[in-house]
Amino acid sequence: MPKFIAIEPLEREPLDKIGFTWHKDEDGEYIIKDKLIALSEVEAEAYYKAADELYTMYEAGAEYVIKNSLFELLDIPSNLIAPIKKSWRDERENHLYGRFDLSGGIDKQPIKLIEFNADTPTLLLESSVIQWMLLESSSLENKKQFNSIYEAIGEKAVAISKGDRGEYSKFLFSCVKDIEEETNTTKLLEQMAKDRGLLTHFSFLEDIAFDNGAVLDESEKAYDFWFKLYPWEDMLAFDGKLNTKVLNPAFTLLYQSKGMLAILYKLFPDSPYLLKSSFEPIQEKYVKKRMFGREGANIDIVEGEALLLSTEGIYEEYSAVYQEYVDFVRDEAGLYYQAGVFYSGKPCGVGFRRGAEILDDMSQFVGHLIE
Repeated sequence: MPKFIAIEPLEREPLDKIGFTWHKDEDGEYIIKDKLIALSEVEAEAYYKAADELYTMYEAGAEYVIKNSLFELLDIPSNLIAPIKKSWRDERENHLYGRFDLSGGIDKQPIKLIEFNADTPTLLLESSVIQWMLLESSSLENKKQFNSIYEAIGEKAVAISKGDRGEYSKFLFSCVKDIEEETNTTKLLEQMAKDRGLLTHFSFLEDIAFDNGAVLDESEKAYDFWFKLYPWEDMLAFDGKLNTKVLNPAFTLLYQSKGMLAILYKLFPDSPYLLKSSFEPIQEKYVKKRMFGREGANIDIVEGEALLLSTEGIYEEYSAVYQEYVDFVRDEAGLYYQAGVFYSGKPCGVGFRRGAEILDDMSQFVGHLIE
């Protein structure tokens, strides 16, 4: 079971002030405000090491897919193959951030990769800011966390700017209207870049335009970089003919595809971080996932001929990948815990979600401290 440290509950007012208003479960709460998961230094270092090695494996996996033209296996839309190849060749260092979802790591359970949210990861405000607020507002003397997410993403944005277009590049940050979580996530990313002295602007996707290879905001100003919190797999009209560089780059769609789980297992079958995964059903108890499924939708847990658990969703159109089942860390109430390790040039922080056996958008966020 996870070890907890009790803290004084964080009031709602400071959360409302930073714009955290979008997520409420049935009892009105989403953030666990009165306790933190206690990690040891060794456990925190193990999460860092796992994410660092997994990112290197994903780079090798992407190279393998591109070299062997395995895009169809990963359900990559045909119009995005050329942009993926181009961005892999020219924009390898432009991956702003992603999040590894991992089982284990606490209670002496081994760390295992569940998936990599490499294109449009959320949980950013919770992991980078709110869990820090929980610890900082407590009366605990020890206030150490594995959490430099805010600083790391800002530093990565600067590195992308200097490495490609110079120190004074202009960044446009965009998401769709009317989804409060995505708006706050995108504006937080903009603030991270702005705090590092970069030139930034926010526009909703519905308000931008494209002209002669440039991305324009509502005032028809052009930008060097365009971050879009919008899934690559849904950009079915994109042909890659932009002078504006897109963040995250198109190649991150390879990382986002759960088909990469089977590719990595083929390339690194002895890795301690990988679960057996295949494009065909396996003999072991397994989890059937859709290539671009999100938030726990369209998941089946199967053992032998028995369907143990299943969720519905909108991702049935995508092909499936089959991943060996692993039991998550559980508490006394039987709730399941999953770690989310952010990566921005390097592993830079961890937060936790707890919920049912298949974690969905009603799961709760739990912060941590390092003892």
